[in-house]
Amino acid sequence: MNLAQEFSQPEVQLGGIAPELLLVGVALIILVVDASFGRGDNRWYLAGLSALGLAGAAALAIMTWGDNELQLSNMIAADGLAAFSKVSLAAFGLLTVLLGRDYLARDKIEESEFYALVLFAVAGMMLMTAAADLIVMFLALETFSVSLYVLVAFRRASLASHESAMKYFLLGAFSSAFFLLGIALTYGAIGSTNLYGGADPVAEPGIANFITGTPTDDLSLLIVATGFLVIGLGFKIAAVPFHMWTPDAYQGAPSPITGFMAAGTKFAAFAALLRLFDASLFPLRSEWRPLLIVLAVATMIAGSVLAIVQEDLKRLLAYSSIAHAGFVLTGVIAANDRGVSGALFYLATYGVAVLGAFAVISLVAGRDEERVLLADHRGLFYEHPLLTTALTLFLLSLAGVPVTSGFVGKLVVFGAAVEAGYTWVVVVGVLTSAIAAFFYLKVMATMFLQERDPDAPALPVGRLASGVVAVAAVATIGFGLAWSPLINAAESATIFFQSPQEQSAPIPPGG
Repeated sequence: MNLAQEFSQPEVQLGGIAPELLLVGVALIILVVDASFGRGDNRWYLAGLSALGLAGAAALAIMTWGDNELQLSNMIAADGLAAFSKVSLAAFGLLTVLLGRDYLARDKIEESEFYALVLFAVAGMMLMTAAADLIVMFLALETFSVSLYVLVAFRRASLASHESAMKYFLLGAFSSAFFLLGIALTYGAIGSTNLYGGADPVAEPGIANFITGTPTDDLSLLIVATGFLVIGLGFKIAAVPFHMWTPDAYQGAPSPITGFMAAGTKFAAFAALLRLFDASLFPLRSEWRPLLIVLAVATMIAGSVLAIVQEDLKRLLAYSSIAHAGFVLTGVIAANDRGVSGALFYLATYGVAVLGAFAVISLVAGRDEERVLLADHRGLFYEHPLLTTALTLFLLSLAGVPVTSGFVGKLVVFGAAVEAGYTWVVVVGVLTSAIAAFFYLKVMATMFLQERDPDAPALPVGRLASGVVAVAAVATIGFGLAWSPLINAAESATIFFQSPQEQSAPIPPGG
């Protein structure tokens, strides 16, 4: 017997994870280059290499636009959802790197590990959006979570930063246990952790194939597993009651990382939710919808109400991000085409606005972030009118005021929920949005109507940080006035939902 003739070399397709591979490679190069040649305080090349890596990752993701296939033993989905998500995450990472460069140089804590960890985190987030297997999804989740645990504690001289990182780590490990239990129960129910399965549903079962070929009475274990998966992902999106880590982690982390967490972590977790629930588990929507509805309503109410009493702007925006998680959940609940595209549009525009807001807060806070209270922003308009105007624009967008991208995002996700018959959930969302507008207006009134403290120190405004604020402001108002290009891209971000042997067009969730 000629074993050489019988061996068939498997097809290795790396296009679906090319952006992740590039980011990991660039991160390692940054560490090696800095260890070999890093001298002095002005190590601008670290941010430059990181920016080039993120730009290259975005380009590789765009090259896969229009693909609709499974790769690497059906564990990676190369589809519109993955491409849209990876481009958005690369943009968030780029803004974080540029903002972080000024922040680190100002506080004299610039190290190559910061940039490498950001790239590792973005790579993990990208992998999570493309994961077509629960094991891969968990590995991706842990990859960016471990990176963020370290980044939260990056201000090594700050005890508050260390405390926040420890709380984040402990609660993160707790939530990972629930997610792993959900994976184990899923395997026990169907004999696989794959979302779609292979060409032969019997030999290579997957969640989607199993549900379509199994009577409802035999799905009880899978339904229980779904509940544990919701808990694991609910922690990452900061849904109530899994939100306890958010205010402390946001408060203690460096402001650029806080913005990155609010934008990137939420995007990655929601992309996984969309792929898991609005595609693979779509036939079980009558089982998981009530749970997500309860989470959405509780999250919108708790986030908006608790933000009112906050005097620390980072904690205020932390509770605001909790409320926004509830708003996006309305799009997941809708489980229709408009809900998926609306959620993606919302996450992309929210990420830009919240990164811009934290960029301004980072500038005002000064060295060691000594001025992050609401009182520290009194009369800011009279000293820095452009920064104040930009922060006002970001807050108006977060409040969902017309002419901003935030208004369009709320309009789309709420419209999808109404279309699905959940008008009462939208009513809760509108009322909580009105509550949220109150604390945003409180910040604006402090900046415009109160007098500036004469003893307030001058703000060193770096060029890169100013550029981040400007880009975020232009994007926020631009997507509010001309939203068609981005919403069209979100609508074309269909989720892979067909068995590998089928050659027909991709079927969007709910189609």
